[in-house]
Amino acid sequence: MTSRSVLFSTLALGLLAAGAATAHPAGFWHYPAIKGYGPEHTWPGVVVRPNAHTTYHALFDVTQGKAQSGSVNPGLDHIARTINIFAAAGVPLKHMNFEVIIHGPATPIVLDAAAYRAKFGHPNPNLALLATLRKAGVRLMVCGNALGDMHLNPSEVDPGVHVALSALSTVIILQNKGYALVRM
Repeated sequence: MTSRSVLFSTLALGLLAAGAATAHPAGFWHYPAIKGYGPEHTWPGVVVRPNAHTTYHALFDVTQGKAQSGSVNPGLDHIARTINIFAAAGVPLKHMNFEVIIHGPATPIVLDAAAYRAKFGHPNPNLALLATLRKAGVRLMVCGNALGDMHLNPSEVDPGVHVALSALSTVIILQNKGYALVRM
């Protein structure tokens, strides 16, 4: 064996060992409220945990991510993770007053099945998660001005998503009501 092949073999074994060391055991990730989305893991001894008796108000500002075949918008998945983190700490869904405003490049993720397929040629991978978030009590909104900017019509929006006047006004109004702003 040449020194070059020994080096490559050693590197390959090291990469395999590193991959095995980072693999998580079964049950590492949990989905206490939103099944199949937004996995969470709570390490023992963590600090700054949610209080199960507090009501939380958050506005998730989703702008990132373009429509992609077969994958949900990462911002939506992080909203699911947030819900799962709070649920794992014992916070009931009724104590999570979470709202979402979607605009910018993320706007098309709220299109209904027919409009999305017509625009992108494949099913909307976000619809199941949007429905699951709604069932968890999350209010979903899309910016009306962003729809106009993208030549989309409110009639093309999934019926469970409300059309807001604008993302700009929604952020200001809800922050004035004490909602924490979380940018996605």
